[in-house]
Amino acid sequence: MKFFAKLRSLGPTVRTRLVTLSNFLAALAGLVVLYSVLFQLLMTYEAREYSWLTGLYWTLTTMATLGFGDVVFHSDLGRAFSIVVLLSGIIFMLVLLPFMFIQFVYEPWVTAQSGNRIPRGVDRNMEGHVILTLYGPVAAAFISKLRQFNYPYVLVLPDEAAVIELRDHGVEAICGDLDDPETFRRARVDTAAMIATTRSDIENTTVVFTARGVAPEVPIFATVREASAGDILRLAGCTRTINLAELMANALARRAIGGNRLAHVVGQIDDLVIAEVDASRTSLVGATMGHAQASTAVSIVGAWTRGRFESGEEETLIEEAMTLVMAGAPADIKEFDRENRKAPEGTGLSHPIVIVGGGRVGRYTARALAYRGIEYRIVEMLPERVPDEEAYVLGSAADRATLELAGIDKAPTIIITPRDDEMNIYLTIFCRLLRPDIQIIARSTLERNVAALHRAGANMVISYASMGAAAFFNLLERSDLLMIAEGLDVFKVPVPEALVGKTLAEVEIRQKTGCSVIGIDKHDTTITDLRPHTTFPAGSEIVLIGSAEDERRFFRTFAGRGAA
Repeated sequence: MKFFAKLRSLGPTVRTRLVTLSNFLAALAGLVVLYSVLFQLLMTYEAREYSWLTGLYWTLTTMATLGFGDVVFHSDLGRAFSIVVLLSGIIFMLVLLPFMFIQFVYEPWVTAQSGNRIPRGVDRNMEGHVILTLYGPVAAAFISKLRQFNYPYVLVLPDEAAVIELRDHGVEAICGDLDDPETFRRARVDTAAMIATTRSDIENTTVVFTARGVAPEVPIFATVREASAGDILRLAGCTRTINLAELMANALARRAIGGNRLAHVVGQIDDLVIAEVDASRTSLVGATMGHAQASTAVSIVGAWTRGRFESGEEETLIEEAMTLVMAGAPADIKEFDRENRKAPEGTGLSHPIVIVGGGRVGRYTARALAYRGIEYRIVEMLPERVPDEEAYVLGSAADRATLELAGIDKAPTIIITPRDDEMNIYLTIFCRLLRPDIQIIARSTLERNVAALHRAGANMVISYASMGAAAFFNLLERSDLLMIAEGLDVFKVPVPEALVGKTLAEVEIRQKTGCSVIGIDKHDTTITDLRPHTTFPAGSEIVLIGSAEDERRFFRTFAGRGAA
């Protein structure tokens, strides 16, 4: 009775199915009774006598096609009746009954069981959690970072099948319509640390408007595709919008070799500047990292070589293929630019940079390069994306003649911006074959394809997913988290008690964790001139650079907490 009561609670559709099944079973029972009565009449016709139980026994064994043969008719009329019972039994008991059972009992039961697996709310004690609304590359990378730093989260999706699949893979997800205020109440939005929604502009507006009506104070951050949608989202109640295409473009453009400036700033935390320098344009080629460090006030953190970052050890030789990563005050970066430039100022790389792809990221990249005063050529194969401008070249980037028309023979850098990772790998290999010495900067949509792009020949790869995750995590932490490149972050943390009063030489942070200390922040002032005897004062913050694994090792070693 509890089972059927459970099925009835599922709704009118299941109740209709139960009525249909009940009618079918009643008809089958009536047919069995009718055949049992006719059995008695025909046996009396043959001058034989059997009990009513025997009649029921014969009817069921015949309809079920068992036919034991212990009770049989001797007349043709009786045998004809047996054929009718046998055929109707095949139809009712071997075809219709299993079908009805599966459709009206088993399938609703499976649905009921699946429905029980789908949570529609979070624990009532949950607080300080992050609410997400779409599981994509950015959300997956963000969830990974949340787990690393032990932040609770929940993914809210309207698709039940997607929720079940994600939960089977260990992702915390609940089901609910994103335009229903009750969904956000069940997600405990009033106690959440933030909402991060990465859907389309229209869907994000719905999410923001609905959630804001339930929780007027919760921070809501949304990605935006069209510039005009930003104003609409803010009117709907969005705390801040994030244009990931523009962030991606700026990251790509910052790494391009070109223009007269030697050091290219890739980010800044308070008054600490992170910059990259093409080693081939400096007078440091052939010197050791230790010698270079001794001659400058900036901190040479390490170097990129074909997408691989290595910390700057004193005995490491600086080679032309390297891209040096350094940190320091803005004045120190400018001083490094003046003192270590191989050629006089004004003799920079003047040939246009080639941008593959005239989509949103490609156009934003061109704008960022123009801001730096660097010329560019955009290669685009869709005519509707190509305005009547000299900066655009219509054609396929997989065609050598098109790339030559864009100036790849003399370009210092080619930036590959399409969202298709497979296409980007192909184009990277093709461009590397055409120009073994060119700087190739590529976009990767999925994190798993970053290594493949490096193997294909890219000097630098920027992951769309990691960049988006870093942007959201920065907003969550209300602190500075800067992604230098895929797998390399700059982050700021309070000085752990285990480090207070100790010197850089004593704690050996780089040797134990892989992270490099590039600054100590106290009273809104960042100390960048770090020496072995520099101590960590109480109440200050450390600015570190390292990979995600380096971060985890740092927290395990000095802060006493590990990744989730």
